[in-house]
Amino acid sequence: MQVTETLSEGLKRGFTVTIPAADIAAKQDARLKEVAGNLKLPGFRPGKVPLTLAKQRYGEAVRSEVLEQVVSDTLKTVFEERGLRPSGQPKVDLVSGQEAGQDVSFTVEAEILPEIADPDLSGVEITRLKAAVSDKAVDDVLNDIAKNQRSFEVIEEDRPAETGDVVTVDFEGKDNGVPFEGGTAQDVNVEIGGQGFIPGFAEQIAGIKAGEEKVITVTFPADYGAAELAGKEVTFDIKAKALKKPVAAALDDELAKKVGLGSLEELRSMVRQQLEGEYDRVSRLRIKRDLLDVLAEKADFSAPESMINAEFEQIWQRVEADKKAGQLDDEDKEKDEDTLRADYRKIAERRVKLGLWLAEIGRRNTISITQEEMNRALQAEMARYPGQEQQVLQFFQSNPQAIETIRGPIFENKVIDYLLELAKVEDKEVSPEELAENPEASI
Repeated sequence: MQVTETLSEGLKRGFTVTIPAADIAAKQDARLKEVAGNLKLPGFRPGKVPLTLAKQRYGEAVRSEVLEQVVSDTLKTVFEERGLRPSGQPKVDLVSGQEAGQDVSFTVEAEILPEIADPDLSGVEITRLKAAVSDKAVDDVLNDIAKNQRSFEVIEEDRPAETGDVVTVDFEGKDNGVPFEGGTAQDVNVEIGGQGFIPGFAEQIAGIKAGEEKVITVTFPADYGAAELAGKEVTFDIKAKALKKPVAAALDDELAKKVGLGSLEELRSMVRQQLEGEYDRVSRLRIKRDLLDVLAEKADFSAPESMINAEFEQIWQRVEADKKAGQLDDEDKEKDEDTLRADYRKIAERRVKLGLWLAEIGRRNTISITQEEMNRALQAEMARYPGQEQQVLQFFQSNPQAIETIRGPIFENKVIDYLLELAKVEDKEVSPEELAENPEASI
C-alpha cells in the first residue's frame, strides 16, 4: 500500500492511496472460496462448487464487496497510523481500480479532531449558590394548591361582576364578522382581574350581569401562537350565563386527600421536598453555566468547520422559525441578518468546542455510563407520558439516535462533576430570588 499526503491545512487532511492489484486479487479469491464453500447448486455436492464457477456467477459482486471492505480497512489504518481521528465521514473518490487487474487508487479528504489537552482548573474558583426553603415559600405553594382546588358558589344577588368574581360565559370570536377557528366556546369561567385570556378580554367583561350579552373588541398579542391571529383586532360576542364567587379550599387533611396524600403534614413535606429539589436543580444549572464559561475562555483550539457549519444550520433553522412566528428574543429583534448570523455562528462554535472538550475529557478519563443509569433515565422519560410507557420504550429500543438524547446529558453531567472536583468550589447562601436570576446553562 502506498500513501501520499496531498493536503495538510489546519484540521483538513488529504491522501492519495494506492493498493496493488495483487492484494485485491488475493482478498477476492479468499472471499470467493468462502462463497463457493457455502453454495448449493444442482449437480454439485455442498462445498464442492468449483471456484471458476463461483467466480463466473459471483465474481463482480464479490469484487465490489472486497473493494468496499479494503477501502474501509485502509482508511482506518491510514488515520490510526498517523494518530488522526476524523471528525466525520471522510470523502472518498475512486480514481482507478474499477476493472479487474488494476491497482486500486483512491483519494480521501477529511477534517480531523483537534488535539485537546485537559483543562487546568487548579486555580479556578467557582461559587455554588445555595438557597434554603422558607416556611413562607411552602405556605405560598400550599395556598396555590388550595386555590386550584377551589369551588365556585353562584351569586344570587342581581349585581354587576366585580374584580375577583367569576363569570361563566359563552363566546364566539369573529374576524371582520366571520367566526374564526378556535374562537368559540361554552361555559367558560372568566375571572375578573385574573389572567389567562387575551389582554382586554376579562377587563371588558367587568360590570356585566348574568343574562346580559355584550360585544367586545380585543387585539391578539404580536407573539400569539396562531400566526393568522397574531397582532389582529377581533370581536367576541359574549353571553353571561352566571355570576360566581370562588371559594378556596381549606388548608386541611381534606385538601391533602384531594391531591392523593393522607394528611396536610404529608402534603407540606412533599411541597418542601419539591422546592428543595427545584432549588438544587437551579443551583446546579448556575454552577454548570459558570464552569462552561470558564472552559469556553480556555478553549484555545480550533474546531472542524464542518461541525460548526452543521451546528449553526440547526441553530439558524430555529432562529428563522422564531422570526417567522414573531418570537425572536427582544435583543435580537433590532439586529440585521448579517449580525444575527455572526452572533449565532459564535454560539455554534462555542457549543462545538465545548462538546469536543467534554467528550475528550470523558474519553481520556474513562468516564462511562452504567446500564443502571440509563435505565433510571429511561424510566424517567417514560414517566413523562402516562399510559404510553410501552410505546416510549419501544421507540427508544428501536431508535439508536434517540437513545443518544438520553445518554448525552448523563455523560455531560458526569464530566461536569469530574471537572468540579478539580476546581475550588465555594458555597454561598443566597435568597431564592437571587438564585433564580438567569439560571440557564447551555453548551
